[in-house]
Amino acid sequence: MTSTTSHANEPAVLHRPFGIEHPYATSADQRRPVRPEAGQSVHLGVVCRPDVSAVTCEWQRVGEPATTLQLGTVDPDATDAAALAGGDGHLAGAQAAQLTSAGGWEVESPALEAGVRYRYRFVAQTPAEAGAGDPQDEMTPWFEVSAGVWVADGGRLTLTDRAATRSTEPETGLVTDHPRLVPGSVRWLRDADGVHRVRFALRLEPTEHVVGFGERFDAVDQRGRRLDAVVFEQYKSQGRHGRTYLPMPFAHVIDESGEPGWGLHVRTARRTWFDVGASDPDQLVVEAALEGAADETLDVAVYHGAPHEVLHAFGDEVGRAELLPEWVFRLWASGNEWNTQQIVTARMDSHRDLEIPVGAVVIEAWSDEEGITIFRDARYDVNLDGAAHQAADFTYPPDGAWPDPKAMIDELHERGIKVILWQIPLQKTEFDLGPGVGQDSQVLADARAMVDGGHAVLEADGSPYHNRGWWFPQALLADLTTPRSRDWWTAKRRYLVEDLDVDGFKTDGGEHAWGHDLRYGDGRRGDEGNNLYPVHYARTFGDLLRSCGKAPVTFSRAGFTGSQAHGIFWAGDEDSTWEAFAHSVTAGITAAACGIVYWGWDLAGFSGPVPDSELYLRATAAATFMPIMQYHSEFNHHRRPLRDRTPWFVAETNGDPGVVDTFRRYAELRERLVPYLSEQAAAAVATSRPLMRGLFFDHPDDAAVWDHPGQFLLGDDLLVNPVTSPGAATWSTYLPAGTWVDVWTGTTHAGAQVTQRDVPRDVVPVYCRAERWGALRRIFEA
Repeated sequence: MTSTTSHANEPAVLHRPFGIEHPYATSADQRRPVRPEAGQSVHLGVVCRPDVSAVTCEWQRVGEPATTLQLGTVDPDATDAAALAGGDGHLAGAQAAQLTSAGGWEVESPALEAGVRYRYRFVAQTPAEAGAGDPQDEMTPWFEVSAGVWVADGGRLTLTDRAATRSTEPETGLVTDHPRLVPGSVRWLRDADGVHRVRFALRLEPTEHVVGFGERFDAVDQRGRRLDAVVFEQYKSQGRHGRTYLPMPFAHVIDESGEPGWGLHVRTARRTWFDVGASDPDQLVVEAALEGAADETLDVAVYHGAPHEVLHAFGDEVGRAELLPEWVFRLWASGNEWNTQQIVTARMDSHRDLEIPVGAVVIEAWSDEEGITIFRDARYDVNLDGAAHQAADFTYPPDGAWPDPKAMIDELHERGIKVILWQIPLQKTEFDLGPGVGQDSQVLADARAMVDGGHAVLEADGSPYHNRGWWFPQALLADLTTPRSRDWWTAKRRYLVEDLDVDGFKTDGGEHAWGHDLRYGDGRRGDEGNNLYPVHYARTFGDLLRSCGKAPVTFSRAGFTGSQAHGIFWAGDEDSTWEAFAHSVTAGITAAACGIVYWGWDLAGFSGPVPDSELYLRATAAATFMPIMQYHSEFNHHRRPLRDRTPWFVAETNGDPGVVDTFRRYAELRERLVPYLSEQAAAAVATSRPLMRGLFFDHPDDAAVWDHPGQFLLGDDLLVNPVTSPGAATWSTYLPAGTWVDVWTGTTHAGAQVTQRDVPRDVVPVYCRAERWGALRRIFEA
């Protein structure tokens, strides 16, 4: 028999009603549903120590005798596969392990009645202490639950037009005179503790299309779909799952019949859900999480006008991009395994020797990945109080990974290449460090100072929050909601900008705040603050760069409402597949429709085997005509064969030297496009006509544009139609009203019709407005 002493610090039974709070999957220790409705049963899950032989649940209506429910074990392989992206990437295994149900037990309650408060606890049978005889019982605290009911009197909903606020009746929560609100549709979910959600429906006309909700990978027009707005790290396959790093509770409604368009913004940072004509084709049903007070409110902004007018009104409210320097429009290059000064220099040497222009290098693997503040192999004295180091505190061994970072950065600058360093807002602790890391290490000193100084996100009980996600598990999360903690976090990185002259930061991550009851320094709870975390994160590093006289160049994948004002974004992690290529084009169009001006993607994907020549060159051609052009490759544990996405390595892997020539031609074309891109970015900020915009922005009353959702305008004058299918010999493009010029042949085409052209692998269909061809033709004829 196993002795209980081996588990002295571990509870026999773990149950958390909300579980780990993965937004799309359940954990083995949670209640589901977390907030049941009347008539539903709840499944109660626990995770037990290995020595637990039996578990029962004491269940009772409060004030009545308890009944005993017997739990059964759960299949340890019954993970929620739909929550996982799959594939062979370096994070796939970590995701699967996180949701394992090994050690899980579960029971189903009786159906819950409205107006009744229930409570329950678990009793585990464990072995007795050695020689003590009978088994022992260990009990959890009591947990309470009640059933919610959708009622008409839970609070007040306000629909605020751009020009006027509509009246409401607080007694019922119904907006009485808004023409879009479906009468009788407003309902509030109330249980014994308060009001937790509101639901209402807005009328949709048959000719209306719905675009937005942040960066969306699955479709431009979301009509007929269900989705939600919660910041989430969907590692690959975002288009299949409908999930995103960068959601927003904002959308355009565009009428192809020529009637005026409109848009909506649910003014909340809490999670929202949208049924965009999926259940009822004539209704957009909105559901929003609430704080849980006895009487709740929710305000929804309704903007009116053409798409750019709707977006401008939204930008007035939530912020808009600031202009970034021209260099951000040049080619960006990176690889997750470029982890030494020698490798970075060699890759940039190859660009030089092959005459492939490059404007920025993103160095991801520069640090020890513990505190992300110090170049790997640097020598220094540990600041046990967690104080920031200065550049002069470090020396670098000549045989180390980074023998002279300052000299490397200076040399790259002399070549005209800017330097971006990778970041993540997490601080490793003893939970996730390898052997040999002592308490006198800098990483653990920083972790102690972070907690002691009040710079960490907290659990509801005031203890430090440890990351519940699969990447950097158990790490502390920096609280970046207050100036004091933002300054503390960036002080340790300031020397990188002030002394080493780094030009920007890749603000990776940002999706690690899981928990409705987390506590932030600005007073917000997790249910309201978690979605805002990536906004604070990018702002933090933008402010650091500004304070050092640099442009606020941050490069993020996660965001939410308000991210428009903070730097550059890329579409996150994806495989090198044609499907992912097409989904990424959609992501760019939808992100731009929500006010993201500076956007890019890992061209041809960053994960999996090296793409074939056709996919790589098709993606290169498309990326040349997107706001940000960059290639990147995933960490592969330094295994052979390499997975670099450099054009010469793709050429070598595929035995196709022509890849380098074509890539060079597009990189050179990109250099010539930089002035146009800079000019058009300024116009986008001023007018709210996106830099990368779907055709519906300029032609909202043209029904035909919806049949060609993958096309977009780059600025005012260039129409781009990426070739996103393998083996294509010809490609059809819809040209809206006007006269257009094929930029590769100079051939003129009348608009309002479909044209077809040959598309050898080195050609992407691009057309210029005829009235601007004279000014832009030199870009394509050089």
